[in-house]
Amino acid sequence: MIVIELPDGSKLEFDRETNVKEIAGRISKSLEKNAVGALFNGELIDVHTPIKESGRIRIITQKDPESLQILRHSAAHILAKAVKRIYGYDNVKLGIGPATEEGFYYDFDLPVSISEEDLPKIEEEMRKIVQSKEPFRREVVSRERARELFKDDPYKLELLESIPEDEEVTIYWLGEDFFDLCKGPHVEHSGLVKAFKLLSVAGAYWRGDSRNKMLQRIYGTAFWKKKDLDEYLHRLEEAKKRDHRILGKQLDLFGIYEEAGPGLVFWHPNGSVVRQEIERWVEEEHRKRGYQRIYTPHIMKADLWKTSGHYNFYRENMFFVPVVEHDEEERLGNDEVPLTCEEIERANWYAVKPMNCPGHILIYKSQVRSYRDLPIRYFEFGTVYRYEKSGSLHGLLRVRGFTQDDGHIFCRPDQLKEEIQGVLDYVMELLSIFQLDYVINIGTKPEKYIGSDEAWEHATNALIEALKERGFDYNIVEGDGAFYGPKIDIAVLDAIGRKWDGPTIQVDFNLPERFDLTYVDRDGQKKRPVMVHRAIMGSIERFIGLLIEHYAGLFPTWLAPTQVVIIPVSDKFLDYADEVYRKLKEAGIRVKLDDESAKVGYKIRKAETMKIPYMLIVGQKEQDSGTVSVRSKREGELGSMEIAQFLDKITREIREKK
Repeated sequence: MIVIELPDGSKLEFDRETNVKEIAGRISKSLEKNAVGALFNGELIDVHTPIKESGRIRIITQKDPESLQILRHSAAHILAKAVKRIYGYDNVKLGIGPATEEGFYYDFDLPVSISEEDLPKIEEEMRKIVQSKEPFRREVVSRERARELFKDDPYKLELLESIPEDEEVTIYWLGEDFFDLCKGPHVEHSGLVKAFKLLSVAGAYWRGDSRNKMLQRIYGTAFWKKKDLDEYLHRLEEAKKRDHRILGKQLDLFGIYEEAGPGLVFWHPNGSVVRQEIERWVEEEHRKRGYQRIYTPHIMKADLWKTSGHYNFYRENMFFVPVVEHDEEERLGNDEVPLTCEEIERANWYAVKPMNCPGHILIYKSQVRSYRDLPIRYFEFGTVYRYEKSGSLHGLLRVRGFTQDDGHIFCRPDQLKEEIQGVLDYVMELLSIFQLDYVINIGTKPEKYIGSDEAWEHATNALIEALKERGFDYNIVEGDGAFYGPKIDIAVLDAIGRKWDGPTIQVDFNLPERFDLTYVDRDGQKKRPVMVHRAIMGSIERFIGLLIEHYAGLFPTWLAPTQVVIIPVSDKFLDYADEVYRKLKEAGIRVKLDDESAKVGYKIRKAETMKIPYMLIVGQKEQDSGTVSVRSKREGELGSMEIAQFLDKITREIREKK
């Protein structure tokens, strides 16, 4: 007997194996008609998948967000079949073709190079497959049969060998002439995949390993309704206009130079102003909230990272440097005198820090601490370095060197909840200042972790209770914690609804144990403090990248590299323009005087391109009346103002962080 439990707790019984359609039909004819799959015991399945055991089920229809995964995986197979039809079934070798959060992709080994100019042709072939409503059909096959089917496809054979022996092997047919090694899920037939679009072409190493062959990856997306697809494509167009890499160059904010190395950011004067203003506000807020600023080295002995656990759990993302004693001095190898094999063997290895926490721990541990001293809150603008594959680097959003507004709180267990809530209050202040929406996630114990299960449960509960008492909604993301403790991650939403990694709060009972951190309690006994890792912005580089795209380069006045540009209508008014310039400069405004001998229209367009919040136009009328003609990038023409009146307006904006 198979017993199926429904979301409301009611149960259905079957005397043989069943499927989603049959179960849905027992509930209602409408649900049977609209079902596209189900979550069965937490796994997403489609209507083709036989159900052979008892369990919990939730039927999925097109209204459920999970249904998009089924639709998009099906679109990936339609794409693969279309490519095979165009370039020859025997010529095309298939990699993988999963659904993603934003759409789908498929990797191909092809005899020709595909460009984005080829995508309309492939889309047209996909539409033919959609119009013919070819059925998806699931088939369980033996390993011998699978090897025969994929004997000419090395990538599928490699995937086949990675399937555990105790798992069944399934293929999905699309029509009568296309099949793929696949667990599903898929829609019932290709005719359901109507609203789709191919987006781009890129290279991708097989299985993400640069030692393997580079395949050609085609990206696309799909929705149930054309309206949803059109809205998504509109957001993509908006995203292109907001691309921080393009705006960063246009506004002269930052650069990344191959001569220095990939993923290393150089802040130009304009970008440095934005960063300095943010850092100034962040530092002042830390001071108000009882943090002590500290500085720690960029490079520390590898043994320290072994104690912390980073060496075992994170070393593939770390940079190491061998240092050897030579003539009573430590020596680094160089091109002229490289380290010998013997020297490397006996070297003291140092790591360029990927995190700031061990440095903060050493400062805490430098003296005896009393329960009266706690909580101790340390804060650092700590620059860290992490190895990221060159293919994953992306402007300011994914780099190898970045700075965190990193803080660590050492507190007693009875202080933990209050400290977490204090950090949450700070985070909400930050999000309010920059007018950012957010989603809160709690990451729980991952597959690889350090510490006891009891400590993990205590830490996770502290995070949940802190959020509940502040009235915040949150999602639990199983297995998404750091290796040393659970965490609150706050995903920031930008102006067009995209999610960005942002503030994080991590509770850690483990590093205090590994470093033997203590404080002397009221009873005179040594006790173990709790450690809270927290970053309010996270990576400053990524946060500024977020802001560039969020504001589309038009920073609020308090952040703008140049807040005002003064434009004289001709050289006759340069003296008056200079007088206005000096008054604004003395008031602390970041102002420029455009004294170039060019037409006013050209100067205005230049200021528009640089997204300067205010232009002050001065000519005969303004000179005679001692005023300025004000043009706002956000509000348009504001008319004539006295200089003092304009100063009052802009200084208030700056003071109120607008």
